[in-house]
Amino acid sequence: MEPEEPRETREAGPGAESAAAPRWEEAKTFYDNLAPKKKPKSPKPQNAVTIAVSSRALFRMDEEQRIYTEQGVEEYVRYQLEHENEPFSPGPAFPFVKALEAVNKRLRELYPESEDVFDIVLVTNNHAQVGVRLINSINHYDLFIERFCMTGGNSPICYLKAYHTNLYLSADAEKVQEAIDEGIAAATIFSPSRDVAVSQSQLRVAFDGDAVLFSDESERIVKAHGLDRFFEHEKAHENKPLAQGPLKGFLEALGRLQKKFYSKGLRLECPIRTYLVTARSAASSGARALKTLRSWGLETDEALFLAGAPKGPLLEKIRPHIFFDDQMFHVAGAQEMGTVAAHVPYGVAQTPRRTAPPKQAPSAQ
Repeated sequence: MEPEEPRETREAGPGAESAAAPRWEEAKTFYDNLAPKKKPKSPKPQNAVTIAVSSRALFRMDEEQRIYTEQGVEEYVRYQLEHENEPFSPGPAFPFVKALEAVNKRLRELYPESEDVFDIVLVTNNHAQVGVRLINSINHYDLFIERFCMTGGNSPICYLKAYHTNLYLSADAEKVQEAIDEGIAAATIFSPSRDVAVSQSQLRVAFDGDAVLFSDESERIVKAHGLDRFFEHEKAHENKPLAQGPLKGFLEALGRLQKKFYSKGLRLECPIRTYLVTARSAASSGARALKTLRSWGLETDEALFLAGAPKGPLLEKIRPHIFFDDQMFHVAGAQEMGTVAAHVPYGVAQTPRRTAPPKQAPSAQ
């Protein structure tokens, strides 16, 4: 009588090894799905579209700013430490940042190995002790912001180029002016007068033309010689591209990311949409604006020529995450209609403000 074959030998017959592999892969997938998801790796700054945002642009810090102004930096830091487990409320740049992250998610699905995505950097002159509350707030809202620049009272503007910044947003007009003077695209962001729902799946960015995307050449003609001379000048120079303005590079970066979706046949489903919203008249001065964009190899998805009409009502229909304009009159009109608007302090329209700047207390960004 032959001795009985051990049980483990009987069960592991031909093909047992190959049968075990699928069971192992199935179990591994199951446990991988249970594990917490890792956040994506931060891109190298030189490969990404870098958006630098101040803490007061990203979060509402009105009470904290009041304490800083009235009681000084020591009381301000003490207050922040006492409240570091309380997340800040979202500020004016918050929906914009969330929309950037939604675009990044789509880009990473289509191009898993690419670093050509938005990279958000929190840039603030806050003391490092405030960093814990900022980190807690970022984690509370599940934001992907890995890069911080906290300068402890010094201006952070000198670091922006080292971060390869494509756009700087702040609530501090003086720091924005510093950035513009350094040749960095920048704007002072303002909260709208009322909350308006914006798209959760498509980033919408609206630009004024002159002194934002383009130089202030044409605005100088208007201020010096009036509208009639301006129309004559634009007709005579219709085929001569305007010089670039401070935000031309940012539109260029948006266009580059849009083309990544177009190349996958997703033009109609692209999660980035851009708008030119200008006070120019289409018939008398619109052609030069469009031909200038074309000469740069750029375009906007929509071009709205208002011939001097208010921009606010149209922006209310567009519902952009952010609207850039060089004139506070249009920024205020956009705010009234519920649009997050950002002032670009560039060009001839800023001359009176810059020759007699108002006195104001320094801020804790």
